Amino acid sequence: MKVYKFGGASVKDADGVKNIASVLTSTGFSDTFMVISAMGKTTNALEEVVKSYFDKKDFEAKIDEILHQHLRISSNLFEKPELTNSEIQLFFDDLKAFLRRNKSPNYDFVYDQVVCCGELISTKIVSNYLNSIGIDNVWLDVRDYIKTDETYREGKVDFNWTEKNFAALEKNKFYITQGFLGSDPNYFTTTLGREGSDYTAAIIAYCLNAENMTIWKDVPGVLNADPRYFDDTKLLNKISFEEAIELAYYGASVIHPKTMQPLRQKGIPFFVKSFISPNDPGTEIQKKFQLEPQIPCFIVKKEQNLVTLTTADFSFISEDKISKIFKVLHALKIKVNMMQNSAISLSLCLEDKYGKLDEFLKSLEDSYQVEIEKNVSLYTIRHFEERSSYSFYKGEELLRQIIKNTLQIIVKEA
Repeated sequence: MKVYKFGGASVKDADGVKNIASVLTSTGFSDTFMVISAMGKTTNALEEVVKSYFDKKDFEAKIDEILHQHLRISSNLFEKPELTNSEIQLFFDDLKAFLRRNKSPNYDFVYDQVVCCGELISTKIVSNYLNSIGIDNVWLDVRDYIKTDETYREGKVDFNWTEKNFAALEKNKFYITQGFLGSDPNYFTTTLGREGSDYTAAIIAYCLNAENMTIWKDVPGVLNADPRYFDDTKLLNKISFEEAIELAYYGASVIHPKTMQPLRQKGIPFFVKSFISPNDPGTEIQKKFQLEPQIPCFIVKKEQNLVTLTTADFSFISEDKISKIFKVLHALKIKVNMMQNSAISLSLCLEDKYGKLDEFLKSLEDSYQVEIEKNVSLYTIRHFEERSSYSFYKGEELLRQIIKNTLQIIVKEA
C-alpha cells in the first residue's frame, strides 16, 4: 500500500477538501492509506478550549465557535449536508459532555481527550465528501490501531501491538484515518506530540510495509530554508534519511522529528510533494542519497530561552552536575536545543513547550547563579560555508557554536 498524509493547511476550507479529491484523481488512490490532520487552526482553537476549562471560563462558547466553522465547511461541500452535520454535532456534544463530567485534574489527560476531536471531525468530513463524489473509502478510528503507553501529549507507541492491529486490516481498499492520535491500554485517547500526523503516517507505513509514503504540503517539497523567514529558498531534490533526521532534529518544520526512524528501519521511500502541483516531483528521501543540490540549509527556531548557570561556589561544572540538571529537564519535558559549557558555567538553549521553565529555574537557584534571556532565536546552518558571512538575522549575537559542518547562532532579535 501507499500512505498519504495531508496536513491542516490542505483541509482548511471546502476548496481544500475538493482539492484533495483532485490530487487523488491525478495520482490514484487504490491500495492507499490516507492520514489527515485537523482542519486549519482547529488544534490551536481546541487548546484554547482546554485552557478555558482549567481557567474556569466559558469553554462551551469556544466549542460552539469551532462547531460552526466545521458546519460552514460541510454546508459548502454537500448539497444535502444534514447527515454530515449531525455527525459533526455529535462529536461536539460528546466533547461538552466529557468536560462537564470530567473529574481528572490532569491537564495533559484532558488535553488529549479534547484536542483529538479536530482530527476525528476533519476525517469524517473528508471521508463523507469523497464517498459522495464516487471515491469510495473506509473511515477508520486510528485509536483502535495505534496503541501507546499512558504518557499523555507524548504517547510512546507500542509497535508490536500496533503492528498486529494493522495486520488484521483487509487489503486492496482506500482507508482514511486521523493523524496525531492513539490510545492507551485503557482506551483513553493519547496524542503523539504536536504536529504528530507525519509520525502517524510513518507508523502506518512501517506496520503495512508500505511501498512508499508521501506528505502533501503547500510548498514544492523540502526547501533549504523556511520561506517565511529566508529569501531565495531552493528545493532539495534528494535527501538521505540521515540528513532528513538532522534537519528535523534542528527544527526544520516541514518534517516531524520522529517521522524518519520507522521509514528508515524498513527502507520505505518517502516523498514530500505539493498538493497545489501534485504531478511535480517534489523531494525524495531514501537511504544513501547524497544531498542534491549540495547547498547550505537554514533553520530557525523562535521563542527559545538562553539560560546560563554558573556554580555558586565556583566549582567545576562536572559530569555529575550536568547529569542532575538534565534529569530535572527530562522530568519537566523541557527540550535542550543547544548547550555549551566552560569550567564553571553551562549555557542551555531551552524550548519550554509545557510552561515549566520557572519551575526548572527555581529548582537550581540554591546551587547556581542564573542568567536568562527569554524569547531568543536559534539559527542553525547545515553545510555552512566557512568563508561566507551570513547576514540573514538582525540583532545581538549571544552565542555561537560549530560542530563539524553545522553552525548554530543564538540571537536576541532587534
